[in-house]
Amino acid sequence: MDTIITIIYLLAVPMLVMQLSKRWKWIEKISPMTVLYIIGLAFANLLPESNRVFNIDSNINTLFSNLAVPIAIPLMLMGCSMGNWQIGKAFKVFLSGLVSILIVTVIGFFLFQPSQHTPDSYKAFAQICAVATGIYTGGIPNMGAIKQAVGMPHQTYLYITSYDLIVTGLYLVFVIFFGKTVFRKLLPAKNSPQQLQDKGEDTNASDSKVNPFDREHYKTTLLAIGITLIIAAISYVASLLLSKDGSPNMTMLILLLTTLAIAASFIPPMKKQQHSFDLGLYCVYVFCLAIATACNIREMDIAGSLTILYYLGFIILGSLVLQIIFAKLMKIDGDAVMVCSVALINSPPFVPLAAALLNNKNIVVLGITIGLLGYMLGNYLGIGLYHLLLAIG
Repeated sequence: MDTIITIIYLLAVPMLVMQLSKRWKWIEKISPMTVLYIIGLAFANLLPESNRVFNIDSNINTLFSNLAVPIAIPLMLMGCSMGNWQIGKAFKVFLSGLVSILIVTVIGFFLFQPSQHTPDSYKAFAQICAVATGIYTGGIPNMGAIKQAVGMPHQTYLYITSYDLIVTGLYLVFVIFFGKTVFRKLLPAKNSPQQLQDKGEDTNASDSKVNPFDREHYKTTLLAIGITLIIAAISYVASLLLSKDGSPNMTMLILLLTTLAIAASFIPPMKKQQHSFDLGLYCVYVFCLAIATACNIREMDIAGSLTILYYLGFIILGSLVLQIIFAKLMKIDGDAVMVCSVALINSPPFVPLAAALLNNKNIVVLGITIGLLGYMLGNYLGIGLYHLLLAIG
């Protein structure tokens, strides 16, 4: 009985939160992911097992947490409109942000790891570095994927997600109250209004959200699920064939999922397919709930993990300073840098917020483009950096 109720809990709660976010704007503001973490942590830590209506089936919970992200990756990437990107300016702005994050992440790795490290502690911090790279070059899907690819323990992952909410939340407060003034003063635009041209309905497409579970969308939803299952099957079989111990090669699995999904996004029926992206986002929410539900905070040494908090804070502050320096050298305007920073640090869903703060509607397309480039490259960069650090160490 617990097995059936666990499945219903993991599938229904994220769907309910997604629906409520459309009615209650405060959920959208703090992110449905945050709400699901709170629900999962509350269930796992505030309710004694003797008082629960049901107990979580740990095997089912683990299965869902392992499957959700590999399924989410193709769905979200196929939902990206690859053909309408502003490649020229997006690449220039994205490059400044990407290089800044990579440089600061690596410097922080050597600054914050234990002074007397062992091979195990070095590997553990390399995992943290890899996941942090995925967060701030991509987003939550990359974060979960890299976590699985490098074999990071659940509790370490929860430390990172919890501290990430703190540091990115503080950064967002800075952006809301001071961002427009600071970025435009440090990086004034030569031509005002901004250089981007209004793309009409394409510009606003990023803001629109659809419900992939609506009946009117069932055909495209089923198509996206079908292609995803094919991609997942090919990737899984290939990862088995390339494995030496008979178990899936997680690194190869994640990279194949990413590559095949990018290729599938160019299939005509999948172009401009928002349903696929939102369905993938739902899978990420399922992953968040499963991870949080599996974690017992009472067994965690919060004080012992503060180094991760300092490290993430160093990445955000250091990369921001470095990106502003690069932007001055590359003559990039403040609006573009701010929206790039928000897209990478806070993720693409916050781009419309940044555009509203700047009163620059046209910047939305650029910001979403940068965020999608991050989604595409985040897995490669995080996993690649992990193996590079292990080779150096």
